[in-house]
Amino acid sequence: MLVIFDLDGTLLNTIDDLAAAANHALVACGFPARSVEECRQFVGNGVTKLLERALPLADCTAENLTRMREVFFSYYDAHLWDQTRPYSGIADVLTELQTRKIKLAVASNKYQSATERLVEHFFSNIQFAAVLGQRENIPVKPDPQIVEDILQASQEPKSYCLYVGDSDVDMQTARNAGVKACGVTWGFRSWEVLAAYKPTYLINHPQELLVL
Repeated sequence: MLVIFDLDGTLLNTIDDLAAAANHALVACGFPARSVEECRQFVGNGVTKLLERALPLADCTAENLTRMREVFFSYYDAHLWDQTRPYSGIADVLTELQTRKIKLAVASNKYQSATERLVEHFFSNIQFAAVLGQRENIPVKPDPQIVEDILQASQEPKSYCLYVGDSDVDMQTARNAGVKACGVTWGFRSWEVLAAYKPTYLINHPQELLVL
């Protein structure tokens, strides 16, 4: 059995640090800041999409995105866990799943180095079969490539895999990969958004994973 977890909005509440980094980049490049709630709707498809959505439409040019990405990465790398924390109950659930000999993995649209650092910082006691983020020349979720790579690394068939995530992107990823999906409502999207994709499961608290 393999359980693949999304990172942002599923394992970790990263929105305040993501919003801070996005706003640092916006202001540094001469654009207005966005609210945390706006940023909550912008995340899910990687840093470039976050910045595209945060920029005023008329200013969303390749040149501005290049400038902002550089500022964003520099700031975010130095502030990865200023306010970021695991969701309540997540650490205990991961530990229990590991005790039950269930393989665990992370599939994120956050860039690879930040994904690895955050997982190591907050979940150093968990032996993940794979920790994959956004990598060069690999399409981001909802493309299923990241799930396919994890399945290969873990040597588990699709029929023994459950994908757990908090967003429409995650539900599409699971569907595209042909694996069961579990939507979680404690993250960045609502029950209604997740339910529209008809996941196999839809839960409100991490402990419910142990029942599944």
